[in-house]
Amino acid sequence: MALLTILEYPDPRLRTRAEPVTVFDEAFGRLVDDMFETMYAAPGIGLAATQVDAHRQLIVIDTSEEKNERHVFVNPVILEKSGTAVTEEGCLSVPGIFDEVQRASHVRVRARDRHGIEFEQDLEGILAVCLQHEMDHLDGKLFVDYLSDLKRERIRKKLDKERKARGTSTTAPVPARVPAL
Repeated sequence: MALLTILEYPDPRLRTRAEPVTVFDEAFGRLVDDMFETMYAAPGIGLAATQVDAHRQLIVIDTSEEKNERHVFVNPVILEKSGTAVTEEGCLSVPGIFDEVQRASHVRVRARDRHGIEFEQDLEGILAVCLQHEMDHLDGKLFVDYLSDLKRERIRKKLDKERKARGTSTTAPVPARVPAL
């Protein structure tokens, strides 16, 4: 397994729409494993393939404290949404930034697993919120898009300043190091 580089906002590659997965081979399985390793190391609870510059409809999630409840969602589609949850979200691609976002508290999703087998699942609470957050990435959307233009600009400037202090740029992203979705 390998740690992958997580793209950071405002890297334009984060705006790329992911393509459906059609091949579930050994290389795809390695990508799934590498994404879990990267997510755990970051540390985070969810990661979309778009965030690691692999623009496929693939999401990995593990919201458990023990890091032993792995969820893989390939080509996910939300079939139903209900309820409302306002939660403080963060993002591995927007390190150190957290803000409240409103999402559905319950979703029913249809997806494929890492082997291509289709399933449907009901998700609630943080797992439902996390899936919606990660699905936004597959559409080229970030949680900061739910915030005001002023907040988004402040976040961009703050991250640019931090990258400059580290000696990196948005064209050479570095792995995130804060817990986030």
